[in-house]
Amino acid sequence: MIAALTVAAALIQTSAAAEAPPVQPIRASKIILVGDSTTAVIGGWGPSFCAYHVTSFAACVNLARGGRSSGSYIAEGSWDLALSEMATPGYANTYVLIQFGHNDQPGKPGRSTDLATEFPANLKRYVAEARARGATPILLTPLVRRQFVDGRLQNDLEPWAEAVRVVAAETNTPLVDLNHASAETVQALGPAMSARFAQAAPSPEVAAALMTGTTIASSTGVPAAPGAPSTAQNNAAVEPLGQARIAFDYTHVGREGADFFAALVTHDLIAAAPSMRRLLIP
Repeated sequence: MIAALTVAAALIQTSAAAEAPPVQPIRASKIILVGDSTTAVIGGWGPSFCAYHVTSFAACVNLARGGRSSGSYIAEGSWDLALSEMATPGYANTYVLIQFGHNDQPGKPGRSTDLATEFPANLKRYVAEARARGATPILLTPLVRRQFVDGRLQNDLEPWAEAVRVVAAETNTPLVDLNHASAETVQALGPAMSARFAQAAPSPEVAAALMTGTTIASSTGVPAAPGAPSTAQNNAAVEPLGQARIAFDYTHVGREGADFFAALVTHDLIAAAPSMRRLLIP
């Protein structure tokens, strides 16, 4: 009797296995973030993007690092690591989001690049080498700094943003114009309201200046002179070669800022690269 039941059970299991539909292989993709601290973990929008705007059908790898320019990121070997990630087998598609500009500006020894020559050449190298690995590069203009004079945003990164736009057009590369979108938002909010995007609350002195419409350097109290380089306007904007420190400044973002700008990137990314739509959560 027991033997008969055992045989019957085995036949039922065999029949069920035969009727089960075949398992379909997953078609997963990968998204790689390349850039400086305004994209990186602690200080950038990248962590919120990977955590809340990418579906489980995509691996999101944040390789952005604080203090890097388009040149130093290559020189130190970080770009080689990104290329290795692009070569990992098994992914249906690989997308590389590239955002530089902050540390390419003048006054940053070992990092600054020439706006007319080196910066666009580096961006074109990123695009060409990503494509050579079978990946899809996407260029982003740099996140705006939240600096004001008399209520007007001082977008000192606009020349670098324009250079990115030109390279995107020349290389037929999808573009997310984060500088333009973030500048519109920050200007609309004004100095006091946009200060909520920072990593920490401003000091009483800085908060008082915000209410006048003119930002001051977050740690020295020096007024931001119109047209002055970013190092004079906001010394905290000069990123160290490492993670951005947790402090108030006008460049880096805390959780609220990361969440806001990650959503902004996602919205514009869907328009710029429609093939990514199924991988993204608006």
